[in-house]
Amino acid sequence: MKKVAIVILNWNGKRDTMQCLESIEKLSIINYQLSIYVVDNGSKDGLVEELKVQSAKCKIIENKENLGYAEGNNVGIRAALEDEADYVMILNNDTVVDKNLAIQLIKTIEKYPVAGIVSPKIYFANGFEFHKSRYKKDELGKVIWYAGGLIDWKNVLLSHQGVDEVDKGQYNETSEIDYATGACLFVNKEVFNKIGFFDKNYFLYLEDADFCQRAKQAGFKIIYNPKAILWHKVAQSSGIGSSLNDYYITRNRLLFAARYANMRAKFALLRESIRLLFNGRKWQKRGVIDYYLGNLGKGSFNS
Repeated sequence: MKKVAIVILNWNGKRDTMQCLESIEKLSIINYQLSIYVVDNGSKDGLVEELKVQSAKCKIIENKENLGYAEGNNVGIRAALEDEADYVMILNNDTVVDKNLAIQLIKTIEKYPVAGIVSPKIYFANGFEFHKSRYKKDELGKVIWYAGGLIDWKNVLLSHQGVDEVDKGQYNETSEIDYATGACLFVNKEVFNKIGFFDKNYFLYLEDADFCQRAKQAGFKIIYNPKAILWHKVAQSSGIGSSLNDYYITRNRLLFAARYANMRAKFALLRESIRLLFNGRKWQKRGVIDYYLGNLGKGSFNS
């Protein structure tokens, strides 16, 4: 019987993490064993203490400091692999899962032998849509946040297929995609064995795209399964358009482009980085400077 491990990273998100765990308790478990790893990234929200009191059906791993998304999740992934997990699901703590999520992801990864990573369809959680006023009441909870990851290599821009669209079945075909969002990555252990883990140089943002690019270079496919579903309370930990966003996305986009983009795109980003140095917001400027200084990982940002 296959072993599935779910890794959830918490950073001062106790309420969301508890709701995520409650939804996981309702997962249908057929022909697989499930283990849950909650990795706490140096939080001060009392989650660890509450989980210990509840004798939760999960393994709790405490990091002494905030290691970021990349290395924080790596800690949980390593623990799962040490416990001989066949598949690892990296899951954002601000998500709520459909009861058939794991079953659908397993079906896909077993149907397509070349599939190293499988990604679900993700809706905005009800009330967390970017443009709430444009939707009818019965459409809430069916607004797409992600139906597969796309990369515009000319401009080195990542986007979500279907974002802000009401789901009417337009993205109901299983398909190969450019990258899987870190909100939910279902990964065959062979991928980790071959390419390693998330690159901690990113700390936060684009580490998922980097991981997927390395997997593709190693011969694996990234597959989107629309029958696997969850809901996402978007940007609960970082805040959309925040200084944190400005810093890590600016810096890490340059890092990602340097590794994978063609020369024309790299030159375009060089020009863009110069423009940001003069006209960008404070943390965009700092992100550019730190990239060129090689100040990676957590870098200069103080959260």
